[in-house]
Amino acid sequence: MLFDAERAAAIGLTTRQIADQVVRQVRGEVATRYSFRNRKIDVLVRAEETARASVDDIRQLIVNPQSERPVRLSAVAEVLLTRGPSEIHRADQERVAVVSANLRYGDLGSAVAEVQSMLAEKPLAAEVRPTIGGQNEELQASVNSLMFALTLAIFLVYLVMASQFESLLHPFVIMFTIPLAMVGAVLALKLSGNALSIVVFIGLILLAGIVVKNAIVLIDRVNQLREEGVAKREAIYQGARSRLRPIVMTTLTTLFGFLPLAIGGGDGAEVRAPMAITVIGGLLVSTLLTLLVIPVVYDLLDRKGDAYYAQRGKRQREAERLVALAEVHVHEGAPS
Repeated sequence: MLFDAERAAAIGLTTRQIADQVVRQVRGEVATRYSFRNRKIDVLVRAEETARASVDDIRQLIVNPQSERPVRLSAVAEVLLTRGPSEIHRADQERVAVVSANLRYGDLGSAVAEVQSMLAEKPLAAEVRPTIGGQNEELQASVNSLMFALTLAIFLVYLVMASQFESLLHPFVIMFTIPLAMVGAVLALKLSGNALSIVVFIGLILLAGIVVKNAIVLIDRVNQLREEGVAKREAIYQGARSRLRPIVMTTLTTLFGFLPLAIGGGDGAEVRAPMAITVIGGLLVSTLLTLLVIPVVYDLLDRKGDAYYAQRGKRQREAERLVALAEVHVHEGAPS
């Protein structure tokens, strides 16, 4: 409908009032609600079907039914039959066209990538801007929050180790196990045919706290040997050899614990399996590489001499001896 604003103003109406009157007669307006068996049924009032069956009938609609001199729609507007949207959607005061689709095959990330490649091959007009929303928008928000959670988990793990080791270097060396675990997780997902998902990110957050334990055990034993006076290279060799069995045993128990989740069936197995596969692949690869990479990184980054560790061990043993003597004196001085 193409309104003539001057004609509408001549009869004391605005184009908005005329459009509302046409909508009320064609689409209808809820006048009241009828209660029937605990249900509310809308009572829709509109023009008779014969008065709105065709374009010619709509041209004859009265736009000022309260007036003494009725005016038909054809007198103030030109009604044309053309193609257009049945309804207009707007987002942030901009007109949008919503195209909805469901997945026929594959995962959500692959579908979004395919749509983006199609848009890149056949770009739209200059005024048209495509935006992929829906579940993809929710997925991106979830991925961003999980990335923050993963970063926060790594930072907190580093803080805890720094307070325990009383050093900033040794926790940094131990943190090299996390990239190794990520490599194993990606390989496991690739071999199993699983895609990156929210559940996989949860598995990566679990890995950040699990894989560091092997390196903690190894580095702590190396430091103990150096405090006893063993040279650095020899301490690394002895520490790796003495901690091989505990590391393998704890890793195997964790792997066997996640194995039923990875191969189990039943309802929800497709959700649980990617998380278990992520943990198993990351833990397996990080354990194999921990005994090789972590000693090398420790040897390259720890530049403190053997005398420093020997002196620190001596001070620690002396402090322990004084504490033990103080406890003996306290017990001897206590009344029997």
